[in-house]
Amino acid sequence: MFTLLSGVGLLLLTLAAFSLFSMKMPKGKEAMSGMANAAIASFLIEAVHKYILGDLLNVEFFKILGTTSGSLGGVAAAIMVPISMGVNPVFAVVAGLAVGGYGILPGFFAGYLISLIAPLIEKKLPEGLNIILGSIIIAPLARIIAIGVDPVVNATLLKIGETITLAANQSPITMGFLLGGIMKMICTSPLSSMALTAMLGLNGLAMGIAAIACVGGSFTNGIIFNRLKLGNKSNIIAVMLEPLTQAEIITANPIPIYCSNFLGGGLAGIAAASFNIINNAPGTASPIPGLLAPFAFNSPVSVISAIVLAIIGGTIAGLIGSAVFKNIALENVKPKFASKISQNKKVLANK
Repeated sequence: MFTLLSGVGLLLLTLAAFSLFSMKMPKGKEAMSGMANAAIASFLIEAVHKYILGDLLNVEFFKILGTTSGSLGGVAAAIMVPISMGVNPVFAVVAGLAVGGYGILPGFFAGYLISLIAPLIEKKLPEGLNIILGSIIIAPLARIIAIGVDPVVNATLLKIGETITLAANQSPITMGFLLGGIMKMICTSPLSSMALTAMLGLNGLAMGIAAIACVGGSFTNGIIFNRLKLGNKSNIIAVMLEPLTQAEIITANPIPIYCSNFLGGGLAGIAAASFNIINNAPGTASPIPGLLAPFAFNSPVSVISAIVLAIIGGTIAGLIGSAVFKNIALENVKPKFASKISQNKKVLANK
């Protein structure tokens, strides 16, 4: 019981810190988006190419490709985070190459801090020399940051991830519901479940629960959007594939969507726990990566069975949520780009 409470408590504590970083730190959301993209570029590629096409089909080319990609998570993070934050791509690549040999978390912190420093360096140095001199300065800085934060990361975030993984192994069904529900809510929120699971280094059953929860919960979102008339068919498809694309509608109607998602993710998480779905590709907590990655570490029958039950659970949660919240006032927000198109049409019509 203590391990279970510790796992859930540490997850919620990390989520709070993660939320504060995203909302309060300079370009925090952009940094987390870069982290999520780095997880896809490294861990997802490793899972699919090494473990599925490489080990399962015994193709040496894909084994090498996947292993190489997975070993460069730190490089990917130190490149993608600055690029997402609008830093000169040359400086981003310099920072990434400089942290070679370190994991995705030291790479993330190095990339983030370099993103704050690089614009100042570029501005202060003479034009024409700023790229060359800036690169020479940034490379050792990025390396020093990675060296400095590596022990701290290993002692905190990765330890938290280990505790959550241990809790999932000791209380699989309970953690399946709680972890699955929380992760699906994060997946649907403006935060990034991929970035969070990558930062925690989740693996094993805990990562399997998070991945399958995101898949099953997609059907919860689809049914909620459809039955509560939130958007059109395009919005429904988009929210099932990538919830962040519908952030405006979701944040305008948080109660029905997040409550339904917690139930849907929880039921899907129980399905993952029941079939002991293992996922050793951290950062794949999203509908499409979550669908693919588990096949690399489990029998196809187990994964398909868990996914089918997760879809059923997500569907049930969507039906329950849409029934419970059908009479509350909802705000059907149009995406910004749609509003701009409508305004442009009116302007043209007036002309």
